[in-house]
Amino acid sequence: MSADARLAELKLELPPAPKAVGVYRPVVEIDGLLYISGHGPLRPDGSLTKGRVGADLDTAAGYQAARQTGLAILATLQKHCGSLDKIARLVKTLGLVHATPEFVDHPAVINGFSELMRDVFGEEHGVAARSAVGAVSLPGGIAVEVEAIFQLKR
Repeated sequence: MSADARLAELKLELPPAPKAVGVYRPVVEIDGLLYISGHGPLRPDGSLTKGRVGADLDTAAGYQAARQTGLAILATLQKHCGSLDKIARLVKTLGLVHATPEFVDHPAVINGFSELMRDVFGEEHGVAARSAVGAVSLPGGIAVEVEAIFQLKR
């Protein structure tokens, strides 16, 4: 099944593709790779999930924020490529969790992003190399930020 078909089957609602809020591009394409700038948990209404995991949010809420961040990244990919079916695979993920110093379950939070990518692109093409780390703060107080590298189909 194609990625676009999986997206429809899962009844996922993508937010509008986020625009750059600084001097950068949301996506840069070089030699068949798409480098996706850091995205946050953007909802379809334009709002963002904010707060620190371990204080304002629990692990489950952080997971949902990471999943929502994944939807924002899918929106960027769809806007750039015209179709998610042009993506060969997810190559690398860096997930940042705005967390308290005591919080240690960063991978469980970033699983919200990773499991979404697996569900959309499949086990073989949607599971990537990954890092999941904590951050003392993130832009605008967002709960999660994710950057990723995708490979285009040839």
